[in-house]
Amino acid sequence: MTEHRTSVFERPLWVMFFALTAAVAWGWAYPLIKLGFGEFGITSSMTAAKMLFAGIRFSLAGGAVLLIARLTKRSFKVDGKGGWLYILLFSLLNTALHYLFFYIGLSNSAGARAAILNSLGTFMLVLLACIFFKSDRLTVRKIVGCAVGFIGIMALNIGGAESGGLTFMGDGMIVLNALCSAFAGLMTRGLGRRVDVFVGTGYSLAIGGVLLVVPSLFMGGALPAVTAWGVAILCMLITISAMCFALYNKLLTCNPVGKVAIYNSLIPVVGAVTSSLCLSEPFYWKYAVAALLAMLGIYMINSEKK
Repeated sequence: MTEHRTSVFERPLWVMFFALTAAVAWGWAYPLIKLGFGEFGITSSMTAAKMLFAGIRFSLAGGAVLLIARLTKRSFKVDGKGGWLYILLFSLLNTALHYLFFYIGLSNSAGARAAILNSLGTFMLVLLACIFFKSDRLTVRKIVGCAVGFIGIMALNIGGAESGGLTFMGDGMIVLNALCSAFAGLMTRGLGRRVDVFVGTGYSLAIGGVLLVVPSLFMGGALPAVTAWGVAILCMLITISAMCFALYNKLLTCNPVGKVAIYNSLIPVVGAVTSSLCLSEPFYWKYAVAALLAMLGIYMINSEKK
């Protein structure tokens, strides 16, 4: 018999490796962004500066992906009626709005808390995929797994005021970011049908970055300070964006969405731990409870028998 899975992105062990690599790298972005804000002198009230910082990051990440695509001779052809409009909408949702909400929320919330709350997007994507894609069946196990994970997220708001209360500019922005992430995840397959997914990733990052930079400049956005360490942090974030989005989007086009997206539940665990280590933020007991419940939800969904 011939091997059905011809692509490395469809082989279970490689899917797990690539998805885990992206999740771990994305988890490190939480403390790096907050460290970057500090190095560039960006405070929580500087919305335009946050947009500029994010826009520079994603514009350069998109440019890097497109350059690699050109050097590897990938096709830049956009197929289908309204193909460019689809790419523009994907760029707005997946990059511009997604990270506008994310950067505002992260600067008004503890990194560990934001990381765990952001995993809400993972469970939303798993459930939405069951509605929109035949390859993702809605089962009792998936419903229970998502419910367990959601309970873990709600556990963030258990405890005294010293561990942080619910806020719109902090938690609210992270939830909006998670919604953008979930719906953008649904659009990824459509992106792959219109353009090479690697090229499409580059377009979405570059266009989304520009959609952040331009309005930020009109709003008077600027980077108050520039240091060598700040530039190094920005370069690390650019690398994380280019690598993770390219891997993740490719995996989503080749596999059931839920099976890939669920690995992103590891992001809050990595983000919470690295934020506590790198930023000296307190690690409250409820973070551990939330992370464990989120991981249990992932296990329940990913271990489901076919």
